[in-house]
Amino acid sequence: MKVIDRGTTEIFVAGGGVAGVAAALSAARQGKKVILAEKTVMLGGLATLGLVNLFVAMCNGRGKQIAFGMAEEFARLSVKYGYGDLTPQFVDGAIPREKLDEYAAIGKKPPRYKTNFSPEIFALQLTELLHDAGVTILFDSIVTDVTMCADDPKRARSVTLLTASGFERYGAQMFVDATGSAQLAYLAGMRVKTGRNYHIFSGMEVSLERCQNAIDAQDIEKLFVDQFGGRANLYGGNQPEGMEPYDGTSSDEVNTYFLRNHLEMLAHYKDAENRKKRDLVTTAGMPQFREVRCIEGDYAFRAEDAYRHFDDSVAAIPDFARRDYLYEVPLRCLTQKEFPNVVAAGRVAAAEGYGWDVLRVIPPAILTGQAAGTVCVHAIEEKKPVAQVDIAALQKQLAKDGVLIHFDDADIPPSSDGTIENSDKF
Repeated sequence: MKVIDRGTTEIFVAGGGVAGVAAALSAARQGKKVILAEKTVMLGGLATLGLVNLFVAMCNGRGKQIAFGMAEEFARLSVKYGYGDLTPQFVDGAIPREKLDEYAAIGKKPPRYKTNFSPEIFALQLTELLHDAGVTILFDSIVTDVTMCADDPKRARSVTLLTASGFERYGAQMFVDATGSAQLAYLAGMRVKTGRNYHIFSGMEVSLERCQNAIDAQDIEKLFVDQFGGRANLYGGNQPEGMEPYDGTSSDEVNTYFLRNHLEMLAHYKDAENRKKRDLVTTAGMPQFREVRCIEGDYAFRAEDAYRHFDDSVAAIPDFARRDYLYEVPLRCLTQKEFPNVVAAGRVAAAEGYGWDVLRVIPPAILTGQAAGTVCVHAIEEKKPVAQVDIAALQKQLAKDGVLIHFDDADIPPSSDGTIENSDKF
């Protein structure tokens, strides 16, 4: 097999979802040479190509924002040119006390800080963001192999990509796996585990009726409505009887998923009498799998970690579906100490059970990406393995870049019922 050698960079990011974009951007802003490879031709991953176009709640459910840094930056960017609005009741990271008192007086819970957004426009904005930061973007580039150092078999030396030019090899000092499937980590020999994904598939439909709604409201967002193939939810509700969940790691599973869902989606449109009154304008361009693979990190993020502080925290995050629950994400979720120059980000970060649900959604994925890029910078400058960087210095840089490292104990509620709300798109 002929492989074209493309030289070496400082930091190589595999995967152009929001986590990968954040990793590449954070490293580039700190002066490093960065290459990002994306297997499709669109940045944003599930948030854009996957049509899960919802910045889920970034607050604690009591009117105080928790997720900041690039999560906040990207959320604001997502509604700059396209539809959607961040919850207007929030002012400088919180709902004013007098407004909270009004909600309390009528027995109503305050709104959460979130927004929908245009997936297509946001994807283009991410391209501009990386381009302006000097990141080299490789579209239509699939990671096919990882070469390890001969004298250090746990240290990655290069990745091989399948591109329009054939097979290309890129070397780097540091590697970030933000593929969503732990493809780079898996090929490098890191320990990984698989998840489970239910029968979910969506697209965006428009109709003459929706056109009128959008005109009446003067809001283009009202033009679109979700249409589904599979209608299972995140927790397996509505999963077809007898249908096993997908882990998403084999060609057979991916092909079966799309075949089933395409046919189910088409069934909604076999009403020819309405063919001039509605149209399906787009469907997800990637499997809407949330949990494919994650690394078995030096620590696995868990739901039981609510209200726990970590000395090596790289970000404080809320629970997107449960009010009051607060977490910190330790650096150890992004590393496997035997591998000195590979860092996980986004859905690839180590987690288990419901903790994987909490960690994998857009705002935490962005924050773990931001942390991963910054860790790589510190590892290069300190000449240390990623799991051994100076935590205080890392946290200082992340805090400087807007990340809340530790939540305030004053925000720990006296109790919480743990009710899961309908906060996610499915």
